[in-house]
Amino acid sequence: MKKEKQYWLMKTEPMSYSIDDLKRDRKTAWSGVRNYQARNFMRDDMQVGDGVLFYHSSCKEPGVYGLARVNSKSYPDPTQFEKGGMYYEPRATKEKPMWFLVDVAFEKKFKEGVSIRALREHKDLRGLRMLELGSRLSITPVTQKEFETVALLAV
Repeated sequence: MKKEKQYWLMKTEPMSYSIDDLKRDRKTAWSGVRNYQARNFMRDDMQVGDGVLFYHSSCKEPGVYGLARVNSKSYPDPTQFEKGGMYYEPRATKEKPMWFLVDVAFEKKFKEGVSIRALREHKDLRGLRMLELGSRLSITPVTQKEFETVALLAV
């Protein structure tokens, strides 16, 4: 049974992979995630068509810079098998992988990002999990209302 469409905030450092990179590439494998909760979101909860707020972190002006969508079912992250690679996982095997990913496809780049300051100040976004003190997850669920509110703030 197919679940209702869900919405996500996915963080990336723009020096590693930005909304401009996604716009150019049209889609990408969301590889290298090494947090169990974020992995579980991709492996167990994300489905094709889910909405994504594309968030830039560790930059001059952190914030949401565009929209994307989940473009594949989850599958094993191939970087876990690359010996000597940054994301190599020696305990993982092809038969029993540890890390999973989804493909993410470009939807829209905002003319201006919606800054973390603007996210914090908007009353309808006070429940965003990524704004919680100590939250460091690279992937967090958002509600449909939160997703739509951020998209409207970017207009």
